[in-house]
Amino acid sequence: MNQNKTQELKELVATLNEWRDAYYNHNDSVVSDTAYDQKFDELKALEKETGIIFANSPTQTVGYPPVSKLAKVIHPIPLLSLDKTKLVEDVKRFIGNHDVLFMLKLDGLTTKLVYENGVLLQATTRGDGEVGEDITHNIPAFLNVPLTIPYQKRLVITGESFIRTDDFEMLKQKAKDDTGKEYRNGRNFASGSVRSLDSKKCKGRKIRFIPFNILDGLDEAAFPDSRCCKLDLLETLGFQICPYISIHDPDLTEEKIQTLFEQLKISAASQQLPIDGIVTIYDSFSYSKSCGRTGHHYKNGIAFKFEDELYETVLRHIEWTPSRFGELAPVAIFDTIEMDGCEVSRATLHNLAFIKNLELYPGCRIMVSKRNMIIPQVEDNLDRGHYTDIVPPTCPCCGSNTRIQIEKARNGKLVERVHCPNPLCGNRIAAKFTHFACQKAMNIENLSTATLEKLLYLGYLQSVQDLYHLGDYRDEIVALKGFGVRSFQRLLDSIENSRNTTFVRFLVAMDIPMIGRTKSRILDTVFHGSLAQFELAALGDYDFTELDDFGNTLNQNIHLWFADADNVALWNSLQEELHFEERKEEITMTKENTFTGCTIVATGKLNHFTRDEINNKILELGAKPGSSVTQKTSYLICGEKAGSKLTKAQSLGVPVLTEDEFLEMIA
Repeated sequence: MNQNKTQELKELVATLNEWRDAYYNHNDSVVSDTAYDQKFDELKALEKETGIIFANSPTQTVGYPPVSKLAKVIHPIPLLSLDKTKLVEDVKRFIGNHDVLFMLKLDGLTTKLVYENGVLLQATTRGDGEVGEDITHNIPAFLNVPLTIPYQKRLVITGESFIRTDDFEMLKQKAKDDTGKEYRNGRNFASGSVRSLDSKKCKGRKIRFIPFNILDGLDEAAFPDSRCCKLDLLETLGFQICPYISIHDPDLTEEKIQTLFEQLKISAASQQLPIDGIVTIYDSFSYSKSCGRTGHHYKNGIAFKFEDELYETVLRHIEWTPSRFGELAPVAIFDTIEMDGCEVSRATLHNLAFIKNLELYPGCRIMVSKRNMIIPQVEDNLDRGHYTDIVPPTCPCCGSNTRIQIEKARNGKLVERVHCPNPLCGNRIAAKFTHFACQKAMNIENLSTATLEKLLYLGYLQSVQDLYHLGDYRDEIVALKGFGVRSFQRLLDSIENSRNTTFVRFLVAMDIPMIGRTKSRILDTVFHGSLAQFELAALGDYDFTELDDFGNTLNQNIHLWFADADNVALWNSLQEELHFEERKEEITMTKENTFTGCTIVATGKLNHFTRDEINNKILELGAKPGSSVTQKTSYLICGEKAGSKLTKAQSLGVPVLTEDEFLEMIA
């Protein structure tokens, strides 16, 4: 089809809509009725000739009836995400020697359109990737979606529904969500409009759609196995396609990649397109399909995310909460801001040294980001020079006088922390009980923090060991509000089930500082699952620093914990309540392999393993799972949203493996 015809069609629609807006909304007749009718007839004739009718064409009317709720639609081909990175070197590594497309990553709502016999049949949101929502009733309100196309076979495309940045600035003061609040960003505005039940709400909000992928169709032998060619075909069918750059360069450097990314960003700005990154995707559809997928993303592309965006807000106060080890954890409470579609008003401040370094005080203007797109983080103080001592003189929970402890961090810097010295502080005790019952420790189900706090308040619990004698208070607890015979019995059953435990779970539950699952597994191996042998070592002068990844602080923590008579009494008496599973020797590969004897650290979100599963797999290989990256680390397995451990590994020259590379090496 002549692409000039498509462009002429778009221009006719735009001109007629300008005239209609002036006439109906501003009482202004820009042209005579005769001139309008002439253009209108010209549009109808061109629509008939091309087979393309846009949703916002004056020949159509927005009148789909509202729906009572958005129907759920299963996606036969899951609409998954892509792996993400912030490093250009990852993009270069992903490209290899393949032809790829650099494409804008639009910031909107992923949408799927289905055409049959040249007519739009259905429009849906991505939803969770497996199941989306039907939004077909709102498509006539879009500015640029063709309702009919000159392609008669089945066509399924995915793209982004969005509002241009200039349109959002113009409309944001008027538009409000269902709760009456103004939309804080264009993405939420577009999402709320597209998913509205009444198409009248979507009308006039200047929602647009740009496709970026073809799921089904355009696969005739006459069409080449090329993504860029098929995207160009979509343009001849009336779609506005996503700006991209086609790459066929075997000598592509990181510098050139960065330059091309900047070119795309300039293109996005000139077209007022909202973006949050650049997608790199293989040009060949057949090769893309051979790459496979994980449960989270397809492997035929990678998304380069821009640096964390900073948001300005005002710090209102700092909240201090005692942890189970007595440290008062500071949390910043600030004016609510919207970050990546979420309302955020809190962020950890780590410790007193962090607060002093930024010179934070209530009322100062701060800059907040989402580190690695996950955790809210206070990055800077715009009003430095007015810091005053903000250390709470007493614990907000028990009223004990606080004290400052100074510790040396791994990097050699001194770190100040505020502590509550009272071992009977209510928050500390509640936190210890919560840890004891958690999944990684004794795994007592049906025991919430709120229930624990109530039982502690009523005096039914003095020690964690008392959990195993709660049946003594059956009548009193059953009579409490929120309890009943069945709920209490479920709790007792969970407690009873937790009696069957292991060396590792028990050691985690004892809450020796810095002893978690990984360290417990190492100790389980070293002491052959014998709590008695471990106790003798801890009470004696055993040097735990001889074990891999056990430093001086951890060695000291173990000996200090066992130097406390109350701890030892609990250690011994609690074992009498429990039944320990017979220990199975760690299964290791019978043959030497690449990883035998290595120290391996895993970081980031993995798709095939939980943290415990990857550490178990490392042990099976005859290797040691590490918790921090040091010069002794042999490999770092890097998942999604990796942070400081990846940076540390790169600075030390530690080999970095993706999860897939790790799996290939052990296959």
